[in-house]
Amino acid sequence: MMQRSVVLVHGLWYGAVSLRLLARRLRAHGFQTHCFSYPTVRRSIGESARQLHRFARGLRADSLDFVGHSLGGLVILRMLDEYRGLPEGRVLLLGSPVSGSAVARRLSDWPVARGLIGRSGRILTAGFAHAPAGRETGVIAGTRGMGLGRAIERLERPHDGTVSVAETRLAGATDHLQLPVSHTGLVLSNEVAEQTATFLTVGRFRTV
Repeated sequence: MMQRSVVLVHGLWYGAVSLRLLARRLRAHGFQTHCFSYPTVRRSIGESARQLHRFARGLRADSLDFVGHSLGGLVILRMLDEYRGLPEGRVLLLGSPVSGSAVARRLSDWPVARGLIGRSGRILTAGFAHAPAGRETGVIAGTRGMGLGRAIERLERPHDGTVSVAETRLAGATDHLQLPVSHTGLVLSNEVAEQTATFLTVGRFRTV
């Protein structure tokens, strides 16, 4: 049986270490995992997308799925929109603000805070309009409203403490699932890992 390869992409202010637990759980399901690391504040979305494409192309996999947490999901969408020729596979977004982030917009309004989101600010405030063509795309949104985002902006309920469920709605997505986890919990929860493995395998989430 062909082993599926998965590229995991972390979010703003996180690093590849934040994905280790999720990667380990996916490996237990038979996936070969690869964590992509990038500077989330200093590098533009276009530069990050280009580096992700180079990273993915270098894996020489027969099948290639992508899992992105928060900003990482936007990097994946931008990369797949700009580049072609990668192996077929599915895409899963974990709490990615594809409709734009209210928290990021608030930070952008404060001159003293703009540096916190840096060159990722534009894509975080604008979001990304549509799912990638030719790839089944799933979205998991958290509903446990615990996180620093609540101290920055009043979020529409339900939310995960940083991103609202409404902000995760992606046109053309294959499936959308809400789970009672926080924004950080999206990469720590065993249930999220199980649902991720299910979607990457069959293209749908398991009914909860």
